[in-house]
Amino acid sequence: MKKKGLVIICLMLVLALALPLMSGCTSTPPEGKVYKIGIVQIVTHPALDAAREGFIKAMADEGFVEGVNVKYDQRNANGDMSIAATIADKFVSEKVDLILAIATPIAQACAAATTDIPIVFSCVTDPVAAQIVDSWEKPGGNISGVSDWADVATQIKLIKEICPDVAVLGTIYNAGEVNSAVQIEELKKCASGLGITKIEERSVATSADVMTAALSLEGVDAMWIPTDNTVASAYDPVVSACEDMKIPLFGADVAIVEKGAIATPGINYYYQGEQSGKMAVRILRGESPDSISVEKCEMTDLYVNPTAAERIGITIPQSVMDRATKIIE
Repeated sequence: MKKKGLVIICLMLVLALALPLMSGCTSTPPEGKVYKIGIVQIVTHPALDAAREGFIKAMADEGFVEGVNVKYDQRNANGDMSIAATIADKFVSEKVDLILAIATPIAQACAAATTDIPIVFSCVTDPVAAQIVDSWEKPGGNISGVSDWADVATQIKLIKEICPDVAVLGTIYNAGEVNSAVQIEELKKCASGLGITKIEERSVATSADVMTAALSLEGVDAMWIPTDNTVASAYDPVVSACEDMKIPLFGADVAIVEKGAIATPGINYYYQGEQSGKMAVRILRGESPDSISVEKCEMTDLYVNPTAAERIGITIPQSVMDRATKIIE
């Protein structure tokens, strides 16, 4: 009887230890450990800022709380890739537990700096084209993350719905940003099938070039801006130029609608940051980045700015207004 009781007790102990794994429950962070997380973004921008905030919120929700068991080192490269490389090297030398890389150029810099420290990226359009992962399904190495890929055809369809007569479309982007180059190629693929007969491109190297590029597009029927970090840091001049020239302005980033563009379907960057945070938690709890597939953030938002449209003499159709998730007053 004693042996039988001992067997039962042993079985109960094994079952108690196995239950969390069987039920899919996650463990809490080890008591007493303080995780060092390096966060770096390419520029100050509402979308990138929102992704950073969403990441920190998701981490806290999972028990990784700043000031308790997490110490964040938040950095900004201010659009300078030499600074980005320096920040990445700093994180490596300090042996942080994980790096959050916000935007494609930053993810590239961090991937070049280390093959050991786990990296989670956010706001990267095409990580395969950027050569930071082997594939979407099996990223390989020490990096994975969440893409902000937004379907270009869906964006052009919205332009045509609001401005049916648009045939010549202008666009401004930094050809040195892989994320932007990928979107421009997608634009070229889908444009003719959606009634766009000509695309007028202007490439810029710095934010200081954006105003001149915008003014050189006088005569186009409308302008569309991809999720480009260089242009994003100079949205105000683009909006001002388009209003002066009475050119309808659209973009792939909802932040440009808040600045004065007419409309765009897009993703919620705060939610994308939360996705990245949840992925980071999985890694900190023991999963390897190379086994975590790159995720996409759904296009759930439709931002419209009827006031901006009115300033250039355009009325947004009621069918579009009815679908809007946010109307900028």
